[in-house]
Formats: sequence, C-alpha cells, structure tokens
Amino acid sequence: MKKLDKLIIKTFLGPFVATFFVTLFVLVMQFLWKYVDDLVGKGLDTGVIIQLIAYTSATLVTLALPLAVLLSSIMTFGNLGESFELVALKSSGISLLRFIRPLLFVCTVIAFLAFLFANYVIPVANLQAKSLLYDITNSKPAFNIKAGVFYRDIPGYTIKVAQKDKDNQTIHQVMIFDHQNGGGDKIILAEKGQMVLTANKRFLYFILDNGWRYEERGNRGYTVPGDMIRLGFKKYSKAFDLSSFAFNRLNMDLFASNQQMLNVRQLDVAIDSLQKIENQFSKTVNAYVTMRFPFARWKDTGWVATAPPLKVKDFEEMIPEKSRRSVLERSEQNIRETQSALETPTKEFEDKHTSILMFKVEWQRKFTLAAACIVMFLIGAPLGSIIRKGGLGTPLVFAVIFFVIFNIFFMVGEKMARSGVMHTWSGMWLSNMVLLPFAGFLIVKAMNDSQLFNKEFYFRIIQKIRKFLRSFRKQPTT
Repeated sequence: MKKLDKLIIKTFLGPFVATFFVTLFVLVMQFLWKYVDDLVGKGLDTGVIIQLIAYTSATLVTLALPLAVLLSSIMTFGNLGESFELVALKSSGISLLRFIRPLLFVCTVIAFLAFLFANYVIPVANLQAKSLLYDITNSKPAFNIKAGVFYRDIPGYTIKVAQKDKDNQTIHQVMIFDHQNGGGDKIILAEKGQMVLTANKRFLYFILDNGWRYEERGNRGYTVPGDMIRLGFKKYSKAFDLSSFAFNRLNMDLFASNQQMLNVRQLDVAIDSLQKIENQFSKTVNAYVTMRFPFARWKDTGWVATAPPLKVKDFEEMIPEKSRRSVLERSEQNIRETQSALETPTKEFEDKHTSILMFKVEWQRKFTLAAACIVMFLIGAPLGSIIRKGGLGTPLVFAVIFFVIFNIFFMVGEKMARSGVMHTWSGMWLSNMVLLPFAGFLIVKAMNDSQLFNKEFYFRIIQKIRKFLRSFRKQPTT
C-alpha cells in the first residue's frame, strides 16, 4: 500500500467513526422520542432501559452506516479541496478515480460487514428489542395514587385519598371500594393511614386509623334485601396484591417467526414454504369455485341461431306476477351467499400473498442497505471535491439533502413492494437506482473540475446574461 492510500484512508476513518456514532445517537433519540409515552411512568429498572437502548442501537446500525459514509466522505474530500491538496494531486498527474480507489475498497468492506451484521446480528437484536418493547408497552404504569383522584389500576378495587403528605406514605380521608365479589358491597372509610410497601414490592399494606367498614350480607337480586353491617375500627390493615404491576417477560419464541427475526437462509426457507402453501390454496379454491359456480366456456351457438328473439325489455316481465316477489328474494339471497362464499377465500389469499411479500421485502433489505454505503460514497467523494468546504456545516447540509432523498425513495419503494404495486426487488432497490445517476453526474463533474457549486461561476453567468440583455435593448429599431 502506497503512502497516498494510507493518507486518504487515515483521513477518512476519523470523520467516519465520529459521524457514525453521532448518526446512531440521533436515530436512537428519535426512537426514544417515539416511544417516550410507553416508557415513562412504568417504574422500569435501569438495566431494562439499557438493554432496550442497546438492542435498538444494534437494529439501527445498517441505517446509520450510509449516512455516516456520505457525511464523512464529503468532509474528507472537502477538507482536502479546501487545503488545495486535491489540486496538488491532480497537478502531479493523479486522477480523482485513482485517489478515491482506496476509499472505495474501504467502503466495499464496510458494505460487506454491514450485510453480515444485518444477516446475523440484527435478527437477534430485533427479536430482543421487539419482545422487550412489547413487554414494556403492555405493562401497567407504576403504582401511584394521587390525591383527589379515583385510582382503579388495582384489580377489584377503587381507592381515593383526599390528601397525601410529602413523605408519600401518610394519607388522609381514605375511601376503599371493594368490587372483588362482583359488586360494590364493601366500603372502607378512614380518617388517615399509612401506605407500606413490602421489600419485594409484591404487596402494599394500608394501615388505617379511626374508620368504618360497610358490608352488605345476603343474597343480592332477590326481593328480600340483605343486611347492612357497619363495623368501626381504631386500627385496620388492608393488603393489596401488586403482582400485576411487576414487569414480566413473555416467551420470545412467540416473535421468532416474524420476518425481521430471520437471516437470509431462514427467509429463503420461509418464502419457499409460503409459496407452496399459496399454490396449494389456489388449487383448492379454484376447484371449489369451479365446482360450485360453473361457467360455460362457449355459447350454444346452435340454439342461439334458432331461438326466437326476446321481446321483453326487463327481466321482471318474464316472471309471473304472483311469484315475482319470491323469485327476487331468492335471487338476492343467492347473490349474498355467493358473495360471502367468495370473500372469505379472497381475503385469505390476500393475507397469504401479503405475508410472502413481507418476507421478500425483508430479504431484499439486507442487501439494499449494505449497497447504499457504496452508493453514498460515490456521491459524497466527488461532491466533497466539488464544494471544497471542510468542517461540519456545508457537508452536513448536502449530506442531509441526499439522505432525505434516499430515505423518501426507500420508504416509498418499500411501501409499494409491500402492497404489490412493484416487484419486491425493484421497490427495495428504488432508492439506490435513483441516486446512482446523481453519483455518475457528480463523478463526471468532479473529474472535469466543474464549478458547479462556485458562487463566482454563477455570478459571471448572470453578468453575461445582463450584458446580453442590455445590448439587445440598445439595438436601433428600423
């Protein structure tokens, strides 16, 4: 390896590592902002939150790599252009293609590693992240009784306290409605009390002072009313089971069959199995429909040639008046039954076909995001040599513009592939196919020392246009 190759690789790796972690941090913050309502107030341990962030970060690596490659390549070549190092290299006879060759090799290695990461690591990270997020979103909020608000999260109870002291334990004017036996038969009223939580957070004890218990005994729903019993107490302890508030993990095997949890080989097996099921289902439905709803392929031409012409304008005229109503009702009923019989297999076939498309889209995703690293480099390297601006300002603006274009076409292509509007390969590769012409255009302009982003170039063009217009106005009229 020549010194020039080592120089350009060393110059590229620093900005690449920095921009990669910055991009990954932004994507993780976007994820947390999206699910902040599901995470706050659940009483989650720090370890659970760290696990969720770690697994989510792993799933976003392949999306952060293309943006990091684009931004770092623009910064690298922009810095070299701003310090006139590109000019010195070109004056010594080294072409731009020769200069970017070592970085193209590095980005190819990055794309290959991104594919391996997407194929072997991301399915496991998706399984962990999706299952953990599902458990968090379906868990109850942390136990928190507020003053003056009816609290109903404990199964079978409704609790209200008029006032709660700053120690978060002493409560005043306590009302407890017990619905465990199917009705609001038991009511506990107390002047004050203490909330005590056990060490394992399994039970919550209300130690109440100076109150009354109201309970109705007897058979409810009969004409004879039951007995109302009132018991006073100086000290009373009521236990509540908080096991429903505990954060429990479901079996992750329930999510293992999802297409996002599989690698390429597993996706191939799943797609082949689903296509066999779809073909068998199509044959079964075809036989069922053909047998129940026969359709004549050809008209009876002999009968049509000799049949007298019909002189009626409406089908109802052919039905006798006395049986017209029953015939029409039977026809409507047959139509409804036929529609119902055909809608069920149609919906089932659409679900099976949509499932196949989802697996095919996920299969293509593992390759498209890896290839996007190379496409982004082919855009960023010539773009940086053209703008000749280092730092983070101007390169960031152009990187965001091209990444937004990439992301828009990627989402549109994925949606069209999922819905069957486009083939899965064309939909998932749409963003790369759209950006490749931009890459070719920028490479040609960079090799020819284009002044595409030079302010003076456009200023001179505007001055020439103004001069031309002035000369055109000064021409004498005949």
